[in-house]
Amino acid sequence: MKIIFSRKGFDASAGKVASPILPSGELCSLPIPESSAHDYATRYVDLSCGEYELGKLVCDLTHRRIQAEDAAHLDPDLRRDCLHNSTRLPGWRPLFGQAGAAERHLQNMGVQPGDVFLFYGWFRRVEVWKGVYRYVLDAPDLHVLFGWLQIERRVPLAQREDIPDWAQYHPHCRRVQPAAIDSLYISADQLNLPGISMQAPGAGIFLNYHDSLCLTNMDPYQSRRLWRLPAWMYPVPGKTPLTYHASSAWQSENGFTLLRTAGRGQEFVLDCEQEFVLDCEQYPKAVEWAGSIIEGSQ
Repeated sequence: MKIIFSRKGFDASAGKVASPILPSGELCSLPIPESSAHDYATRYVDLSCGEYELGKLVCDLTHRRIQAEDAAHLDPDLRRDCLHNSTRLPGWRPLFGQAGAAERHLQNMGVQPGDVFLFYGWFRRVEVWKGVYRYVLDAPDLHVLFGWLQIERRVPLAQREDIPDWAQYHPHCRRVQPAAIDSLYISADQLNLPGISMQAPGAGIFLNYHDSLCLTNMDPYQSRRLWRLPAWMYPVPGKTPLTYHASSAWQSENGFTLLRTAGRGQEFVLDCEQEFVLDCEQYPKAVEWAGSIIEGSQ
């Protein structure tokens, strides 16, 4: 299998502020604004994260630059109960859409059923002050894992007849002008990691912040883009690193691997494919590591 680190939610160009780590400790990935809004678009006012209303969160945190009634690109859609007053059609499963250069990269890397997306984004702690959400002063900007999806199947948007009825609401399905290369990734019903016995759904969210979900190096903190990863992920000669990252981006230090992540690129792929023995031998602990993170969220 392959593990794909997939950056999603508000970022410096779309949304322009961090997603919140809420006062309760809950993680709330804010979907980016929808660039091609239509009459049936999902709006921030339609969305919630537990007891928190996304309409108010985006309005407060962007100082009203983004309004509660603005359209939201709900993707990935990992949480059944995040939509207000909306009944999911029978058969609904979490799903994720990708298009353009990022989707071409996934296909070039051979991403396929059984592979696992680990979604991460830009997060920062928030507080409530006089009824308004605001970022905690001096709280660091972090890259944090917030969800996962194991692929059951990929459906090219060009094959409209293969898109399930329950998925037709997805923003990639409602584009007036579909991208030249565009796909939906539909989650497995149950997580199935080779060699690991555990009970977990095929996709879901990490509800509460925990240090194990934080990719950013905090010792010492420099930038959200500087990650601290397990020692086994260091690409010694003969190992293939995460895509988009040259050898100069990596450093081995104090029993960990430090990675200065690429400024561009949504999908970073760690290949631990069992069918290709060389790749599996390169990162034998990758599947166990991903499983332990997901199991810890249950």
